[in-house]
Amino acid sequence: MDNHLDHMPVLSRGRHRNPKRGACFMELASYLAGERWSDHPACTHPLLAALARLVNDNTGDENRDGLAVLVPSIIGLSSDDLRVDATIALRCATTALPVAAAERQLALAVSVLAAEQMLARLDGRPVGQLSSMSRRAMEQVPQTAREARRFSRAARITDKGFRRYAAPNAVQLSVVGIVQACIPNPDQVLRSLLESAIADCRRLIPTPDPHPHTLPTPV
Repeated sequence: MDNHLDHMPVLSRGRHRNPKRGACFMELASYLAGERWSDHPACTHPLLAALARLVNDNTGDENRDGLAVLVPSIIGLSSDDLRVDATIALRCATTALPVAAAERQLALAVSVLAAEQMLARLDGRPVGQLSSMSRRAMEQVPQTAREARRFSRAARITDKGFRRYAAPNAVQLSVVGIVQACIPNPDQVLRSLLESAIADCRRLIPTPDPHPHTLPTPV
């Protein structure tokens, strides 16, 4: 792919055949990373990339261009460590749980517990202890939290099942929950969620240069 463009492709929803037709968040990342034009580039962890695509597609047109400054920070965040999947899923679920509609809260609370359980197993800690982030989220929906704990006690997710199903479902549910929540500025919540997830991944994934790529001049 020719990476010598004079201007940055404009961010828009969905997939694009080439940079002249625009770009989603991850297509722009593939361009900056020097990869083949794709919304599934190898330069970024698949679940983090999925979150970025969802945030891109669910952010309003008036705010989407502002996401472009985050693209360089996502490049190089690739790892097969299951802690990354669990951390992204946990960040998403704990962000969405307090604001989502009641009918989505049980699934989100179960996602919080599943991610915490996976992290505990991977770190060799006792299962059942929650991080402060999870405690704060669960305390805001006490009845749902009790139901989720009853449900989770009867379920055990395998590593493969968590990576392929539970974690992606948590990310999808969380973004939809935020978008449909009765809150003043869902676009800002989505952006903050993506920023936090990127920061979480930077703590888990060593990278030689946190900002190796720069954006071309915007159109």
